[in-house]
Amino acid sequence: MSSATQTPSSIIDPDKLFILAAGIVIDPRGRLLVVRKQNTEKFMLPGGKIDQGESPIEALIREFKEEIDLTIAPNLANFIKTYEAPAANEPGYFIRSNLFFVLLPTPIEITPSAEIAEAKWITPQDVAGMNLAPLMVSFVIPTWLDLLKDAGESLGFDTYLDA
Repeated sequence: MSSATQTPSSIIDPDKLFILAAGIVIDPRGRLLVVRKQNTEKFMLPGGKIDQGESPIEALIREFKEEIDLTIAPNLANFIKTYEAPAANEPGYFIRSNLFFVLLPTPIEITPSAEIAEAKWITPQDVAGMNLAPLMVSFVIPTWLDLLKDAGESLGFDTYLDA
């Protein structure tokens, strides 16, 4: 069981479980893309629920287009792992998130749409003052910071990030 999991899968009520696809999207400067849904306070990864008959990668591509007007090729998204965590905005609910890593080839502006109220690129210095979803705190931020530290220079990330 991962560190993000707080309740074993076997005791999660299936009616209180959201199955999602989400992307750890990093731009060429090493910044992480986070979003906040309308009428919520916590920042999370872009992505959303997987529709019936849809694969996780299909859901990820659809959600990116709907929520942040970002179109990516399927080969740009690399599957990382499936993690479980408490839902950020629905007390008593859990998420099972199929996480993908997406390294964008060029910097882009993100425009929130659909249910997204705010989308922004963050640096490590921004994290301390942010209201983040549980999965962000337990897995995403540490994974991103490790990537910046271990592979940042080879991936060409800007050194000003001081990761």
